[in-house]
Amino acid sequence: MTDPIFVQGLQAPGVSRETPGAGLPSNPESMDGGYDGDDERREALIASVPAVDESTPLAAQLAMDARRRIELQGRTFPRPSRTRVITVANQKGGVGKTTTTVNLAAGLALSGLNVLVIDNDPQGNASTALGIEHRAGTPSVYEILVEDELLANTVQQCPDIDNLWGVPATIDLSGSEIELVSLVSRETRLRKAIDRFLADREAAGEPQMDYVLVDCPPSLGLLTVNAFVGGREVFIPIQCEYYALEGLSQLLKTIDLIRSHLNPELRVSSILLTMYDGRTNLAQQVAGEVRAHFPSETFRTTIPRSVRISEAPSYGQTVMTYDATSTGALAYLEAARELAERGQGASSPRRPAPMQETRS
Repeated sequence: MTDPIFVQGLQAPGVSRETPGAGLPSNPESMDGGYDGDDERREALIASVPAVDESTPLAAQLAMDARRRIELQGRTFPRPSRTRVITVANQKGGVGKTTTTVNLAAGLALSGLNVLVIDNDPQGNASTALGIEHRAGTPSVYEILVEDELLANTVQQCPDIDNLWGVPATIDLSGSEIELVSLVSRETRLRKAIDRFLADREAAGEPQMDYVLVDCPPSLGLLTVNAFVGGREVFIPIQCEYYALEGLSQLLKTIDLIRSHLNPELRVSSILLTMYDGRTNLAQQVAGEVRAHFPSETFRTTIPRSVRISEAPSYGQTVMTYDATSTGALAYLEAARELAERGQGASSPRRPAPMQETRS
C-alpha cells in the first residue's frame, strides 16, 4: 500500500489534486511555489522525490506529477525569434484538437509568452474554453473570412490569463464554406488577415505576438485549407486508438498539396499523442507506430485521459486555470514547454512575407 505520508508530500501545499479552480496565477513570476527561479533548488527538490516503479502505478503517477510541478511551474519559456503561426489539425473528430489548442495556448501564456488563439471551427468550442464571447453577431472569424474585417477588430482578451487572446467562432461560420467558394482569393483570406495583424502590431511598436494557434474543424474543407495556408507549421494531435491512424495519410497528402500549390513554408512540425492510457496494449502499439514513422516530430510528452481536462470547458476555462495541479494540466504544461523549446532554433524573419493574391 502506498505510504499516506509519501502521497501527502507530493501535493501542492494547501491544494488538493482534485480541487476545481485551484489555478495557476496569471502572473508567471508568482508561479514558482517558493523555488525563486533557482535551478539548483529545483534539481534538489526533484531529486528528493522518492523513486518508484510501475509496480505501484498510483505512486508512480504522483511522483511524476510532483517532478513536473517542481520543474515547470514558475518558469518562463523561451521566446521565439519571430511569431510562430501553428495550425492544429486532424480531420478525424474527437482526437483532442480543441483541447490541445487551448491548453497549449494557456500553458505558453502562463509561462510568459503572448499567445493568440483563432477559433476556426464553427462549433466554437475553443471560444467556450477561453471564456470569450461567441454569440451570434459577435465579430468573429466569419467576418474576417467573408467580409474582410480586420483581425484586430475581432480579438478578445481571455478573462483568466493576461497575455492570452482569442478570436471567436460564431454560428455564422457554419455557412462560410459555401460563401467562400465564390470569393476571390478564397484560400488565402485568413493568411492575409494574420499577416496584416502582425504587421500592424509591429508598426505600432506593440510587443511581439509569440504564438498564433489556429483551431480547425474536423474536416478538410475550405476552413481547414485557409488554416493550412495561414499557418507555417502543422500540429497534429493523435488519439491513441487505431481509427486515429487511418486518416493520417490523407491528412499528410492534403498538407503536401497545400505545400505544392499554396504555401511552400508549411511543414508538419509537431505530433502529440492524446488520451493515452499506458495500461492498454493498443495505446502502446499506436504510440510506438507513430514514433517509428515520425521520430523527430512526435513529442516525448503524452497527454493522458483525464476527468479534469474534460470538466474544464464546462466552467469556461482551460484545465490550466481549472485545476493546475492535476495530471492533465501538468502534462499539457510540459507539452507547451516542449513546443517552445523546439522553436528556439528558428532563424526565419520576425514576420513572414504576405501572400501574393490569387484569383479563383
